[in-house]
Amino acid sequence: MRIEEITGLLEAEILTVNHDKDMDIRSACGADLMSDVMAFSKENAMMITGLVNPQVIRTAEMMDIRVVVFVRGKKPQPTMIDMAEERGIAVLSTELPMFAACGKLYQQGMHGRGDS
Repeated sequence: MRIEEITGLLEAEILTVNHDKDMDIRSACGADLMSDVMAFSKENAMMITGLVNPQVIRTAEMMDIRVVVFVRGKKPQPTMIDMAEERGIAVLSTELPMFAACGKLYQQGMHGRGDS
């Protein structure tokens, strides 16, 4: 699923510009605990979270997560957006709660760890 499709599906706002718009995101992880995210390791993955702190971007970089979606209308501080820009990580924000965001993605074929 491309970032444009994710944005439309989640009615999200894209907060970064320096990312690969044509990248194919193949899996997703919804979590507020970064230790849970670290247990999830897949190529071209997306993180859905309500946690808004710099550790989210650091974890995304370390785990090669290419898209971070903040739920419940949360928006990161400009310093976090700058960190993501430097690393080529797309950052989105949606008003949806995490459960609904994950459900919409799953209905459209997005899977997580162990799903196929």
